[in-house]
Amino acid sequence: MKSNEQLAFIFGLIGNIVSVMVFLAPIPTFYKIYKNKSSEGFQSTPYVVALLSAMLLLFYGVLKTNAALIISINVVGCVIEITYLIFYFVYASKKDKITTMIQILVLNVAAFGSVVAVTFLLVGEDKRVSTVGWICAVFGIAVFAAPLLIMRKVIQTKSVEYMPFYLSFSLTICATLWFLYGLFVNDYYIAFPNVLGFLLGIAQMILYLKYKN
Repeated sequence: MKSNEQLAFIFGLIGNIVSVMVFLAPIPTFYKIYKNKSSEGFQSTPYVVALLSAMLLLFYGVLKTNAALIISINVVGCVIEITYLIFYFVYASKKDKITTMIQILVLNVAAFGSVVAVTFLLVGEDKRVSTVGWICAVFGIAVFAAPLLIMRKVIQTKSVEYMPFYLSFSLTICATLWFLYGLFVNDYYIAFPNVLGFLLGIAQMILYLKYKN
């Protein structure tokens, strides 16, 4: 292995471990749902979006080849997010079940299916990796931008109740590791979105320190 490949493997491996921790972060939420026997007050949207993100990155990893670290973490991510959604569905109201099913059909079935179909039917074989890479990068930026709404709420309420420090810290470390992985394997579709993830993570931690009291 060349030194860059060794560093990429190390950062990717640690990135896998930290990413699993981030995927498992909502467990207290689902324990609360289990205790209350109700998902009232919680939304399934973050888990539907997280599942789509994992599906897209898994598809990208399979197309790219030699991307075992990308494939492994996103297989785990898909399994965990599907488990969350099943758990949510069991305890959701009829209205929330319908909303969740619509989101799954639109995003995880129709949108993902369209990406796969367009990739194989309309995109040349030599352009498939870059096309799906760009889709993953744009979607990744959108996912990383989502916490801006939470940050706005923190500023408005001057309360960090909705923004746990450990989650912001974990996401920052995770973004840093995957940025370095992407950098060392020259995969800018992975590296670029994680720059935004790192910056937003730092901003969240600064807000936490400012409003924690």
